[in-house]
Amino acid sequence: MITLETARVDVLIDAEAIAARVAQLAKDIQHDIGDEPILLVAVLKGSFVFLADLCRHFGSNVSLDFLQVSSYGDGTKSSGIVQILKDIDQSLEGKNVVIVEDIVDTGATLAHLRELLWLRQPKSLRIVALLNKPETRKVDIRIDYVGFEIPNQFVVGYGLDIAEKYRNLPFVGVLHPEDLS
Repeated sequence: MITLETARVDVLIDAEAIAARVAQLAKDIQHDIGDEPILLVAVLKGSFVFLADLCRHFGSNVSLDFLQVSSYGDGTKSSGIVQILKDIDQSLEGKNVVIVEDIVDTGATLAHLRELLWLRQPKSLRIVALLNKPETRKVDIRIDYVGFEIPNQFVVGYGLDIAEKYRNLPFVGVLHPEDLS
């Protein structure tokens, strides 16, 4: 059983650093794609805060869509099984698509999504991830834009959760497993 009310969360990346990095990521994406329309596809639920902040840096040439996958359930370790819970609503054919991901851990979920979305014939397909844990990678996946590389610790906040808690924190913090019982 997890007792979240007494868990300790230490700030890993503060809100100001996140805001500055998100602005730079948007600038980098716009530079690479140019004046063409961009479709940001958020991987729910964890990336919704990142997407909201990221899309505010684009002009009127951006549109949004969402898909939802699950590989964690309520735990702190990936099950390795990727389930599509909600698919995108529009065609990707001929569009400049950017997958917006909160965190890349093993890489399995993102590799599966990239493969699935490439089959839908976008003009281009890029990946932006707020957080990257390279030491936990099991699947080789190219991430075009990375916000921050982090150590192999369980993080919450800024959209990331454990059992649907802590998504609302304005920073990314380390959840200490010894505090969970």
